[in-house]
Amino acid sequence: MPIQVELEWVGNEIDDSTDETLTNVSLGGLAFVSDQALEPSQKVKVCIPVLEKDNCLIGTVVWCEKTKNGYEIGLEFEGKRNVYRLRMIEQICHIEHYRKEVERVEGRELSAEAAAREWISRYAGDFPAL
Repeated sequence: MPIQVELEWVGNEIDDSTDETLTNVSLGGLAFVSDQALEPSQKVKVCIPVLEKDNCLIGTVVWCEKTKNGYEIGLEFEGKRNVYRLRMIEQICHIEHYRKEVERVEGRELSAEAAAREWISRYAGDFPAL
C-alpha cells in the first residue's frame, strides 16, 4: 500500500516528501521501503493517502536495512492515539489485500467500500484485539 513519508519534518518547515511502499504494520510501528536510507532516531511524518489528511503520524526511525529494492525502514510510534491509528491502518491494509485477492481469484472488482463491508462481515471478528 502506498504511503507518503515526509523526511526531517519534525522541527522545521521543509517539505521533503516522497511516496513509499508500506510493507508491514504492527502494534506500535510500521515498516516501509524507501529509495534512501534514514538514520535511527530520525523523526518522520507518515500519511496514508486513503485516510483523511489529519490522520498523519509522527514516528521515529528505529532500524534501516539495505535491500535489493532500496532500504526497508522500521518506524516506532508512541501513545494510545497512535496505536489506535495504526490499528486502523492495519485493517485498511487487510481490506485492500482482500479487494485485490477477490479480483485475482474470483474476477470480481470491488470498490473500497464494498471490500470493507465484505471483509468486516467475514474477518473483523477474528482480527486480534489490542
